[in-house]
Amino acid sequence: MHAAEPVQPKGSLVIIGGGLRGDNADIWQRIVQLAGGKGARIAVFPSAAGAPERSGQAIIGYLKRYGADPFLVPIAVKLANSDYRKAADDMTLADRVRRADGVYFAGGDQGRITQALVRADGTRTAALDAIWDIYRRGGVIAGTSAGAAIMSSTMFYDARRVLATLQEGVADGKDIAPGLGFIGDDIFVDQHLLIRGRFARMIPAMLKKGYQLGLGIDENSAMVVNAKREVEIIGYRGAMLLDLSHATMDSESSAFNVSNILISYLDRGDKFNIATQTFTPAPDKADGRLDNTRPVRRGPVFSNDILGNSAVVDLMEKLIDSDQVDAIGIASGDPRGTAPEVGFEFRFSKTPESTGYLSSVADYYSILNLRLDIRPIEVQRPLYKYKN
Repeated sequence: MHAAEPVQPKGSLVIIGGGLRGDNADIWQRIVQLAGGKGARIAVFPSAAGAPERSGQAIIGYLKRYGADPFLVPIAVKLANSDYRKAADDMTLADRVRRADGVYFAGGDQGRITQALVRADGTRTAALDAIWDIYRRGGVIAGTSAGAAIMSSTMFYDARRVLATLQEGVADGKDIAPGLGFIGDDIFVDQHLLIRGRFARMIPAMLKKGYQLGLGIDENSAMVVNAKREVEIIGYRGAMLLDLSHATMDSESSAFNVSNILISYLDRGDKFNIATQTFTPAPDKADGRLDNTRPVRRGPVFSNDILGNSAVVDLMEKLIDSDQVDAIGIASGDPRGTAPEVGFEFRFSKTPESTGYLSSVADYYSILNLRLDIRPIEVQRPLYKYKN
């Protein structure tokens, strides 16, 4: 990991999980507010985009709609008729960025962001120095999808499917690579989280690089991190918090395995303080702490596809409000395969520290400190045959 920044920045981060809709006022308005409100100057970096001009102008349109005064920063690998290396070290352009109140990173390929803003020798370009200056003095750094991935000091780079990541591991310089590290060196960040089952791929990456805490945010949702390192969830859905501080692995096993992860789901409106490790439920959940002696659900809790769209949260919600002490999710590949393959059992268990909160207005849960153990399993093929 990179060396820690010498001064704790005074600014804020808005880490968006991708798929941000134009009508998501919660997120767009928060970005503008954190940049100073109406008329705030926001530098839009389309560096990750495949079509930077089009992507950048679309973002500028939304920021204007919500009251900002944004401008395009022409630093992008895919920008036609432009030398991104020269642009990134153009002092006039860097000074224009430095005078902004905030920065917005577009989505696309996060490798293009670091390619454009970090020199080949690993040092920061003038443009990246300017972005850090904004953040240190109190400005906002926002990013969606690829723009979220670069927030931590390690990011997924050329990643495989989630199951393949569990089966084959992560390699430095291929699956993972250095990010820009705005959130600090102690938190791993991932995005498109629930909809793509990516909570599982965070774990081998975190173990590889020694992270104890990981935060993953879902689509059309955001984590707002302030200077006190308090994380607030806003937007449509929520975030997963992974705590690997007590996790262990069985070195005798040749396949990926891990025990004693603490996994939590932070819903919209919830807050979590990284520095103090404290959780504050959303106002509509303040009086909604679940009574473990009066569960609503009964009977086994399981998922045959724990890596499916939002499957992990669905299972966690059912378990926290049930009479069961544990729940099982399975991850495996193509059921039409012909040879046995390595799959994984995800066992979620309640502990004395496990807590759930239920909203007073709808069936929305916040879930803290379920234990997660992952074990490799042999999945037989064919998985099934037709019944006569």
